Amino acid sequence: MNSAPSITADPPTACYNIAAVERDTGLSKDTLRVWERRYGFPKPQRDQHDERLYSLPELEKLRLLRLLIDSGHRPGKIINQSAVELTRLIAAQTPATSTPPEIAVIIDHLLQHDVDRFRNALLQALMKQGLLRFVTETVTALNHWIGEAWLVGKVAIFDEHLYSEHIQNILRNAIIAQPGRGSAPRVLLTSLPGEKHRIGLLMVEAVLTAEGAACVALGTETPTIDIKNAAPAYAVDVVALSFSSAITQNAALAGLTELRGLLPEEVEIWGGGGALARARKAPQGVLLLRSFDDLRYALERWRVERRRR
Repeated sequence: MNSAPSITADPPTACYNIAAVERDTGLSKDTLRVWERRYGFPKPQRDQHDERLYSLPELEKLRLLRLLIDSGHRPGKIINQSAVELTRLIAAQTPATSTPPEIAVIIDHLLQHDVDRFRNALLQALMKQGLLRFVTETVTALNHWIGEAWLVGKVAIFDEHLYSEHIQNILRNAIIAQPGRGSAPRVLLTSLPGEKHRIGLLMVEAVLTAEGAACVALGTETPTIDIKNAAPAYAVDVVALSFSSAITQNAALAGLTELRGLLPEEVEIWGGGGALARARKAPQGVLLLRSFDDLRYALERWRVERRRR
């Protein structure tokens, strides 16, 4: 019989509640609870209110696990390895590629905490590249670097927060500044409950807007019944959902399947993001997008098919 987690009134090494761990690692509360029950890790203590408290070593190991799972490892195969062993796995699979100079400059400003130069470097890249290339080249590269650096402790949580805020603000302003109101298709953009990450949605909106589509952005965490009601209200042709690696693949596929059953057949459903990167098969009536090239191809395919009708 499993023993209950210990209760401590003064836990000097267990100072992170489950919400903080979720924010820091991107692993959902449900995932953390499932791992605790299934694998015996993490092993949180409990406070006087019976709330879970996680230690710093647990938090650091969870960051490493998240990074390895994003790259294709199964939790059950690696979760019992030590942090040192996990770090070696990461080092072994990380190619020795140099960061492009223009990306390195932006990163350096962030790490030096020079907010003005960081913001200006981003804006200069946007002006030089245009919105489409800025998203697919610069923001994509920065996201990859930040994600890996954050999970192995190379950047502080506050650095990641500042990065996220600036990217979101710049993308929103750039989207608003795009000429015209967009044309077909009309695409509703959102995520399902439990998916809090906004940058992925904004990047998709930016690409679609740059390609002339009309976007209806609902933000994150919209229940499926509300998406069902919003689709006819806004007369959309497509519902596009983003699933980061914080969501399990099974949960993402289940959400897409549920939504497909709620929407009329003529409304397409597109799904993408880290949670679906290795999905072998899409739910019936759902299109999985694994890259921005896939997104642009889906957009062109929709337009070609519409012209044939």
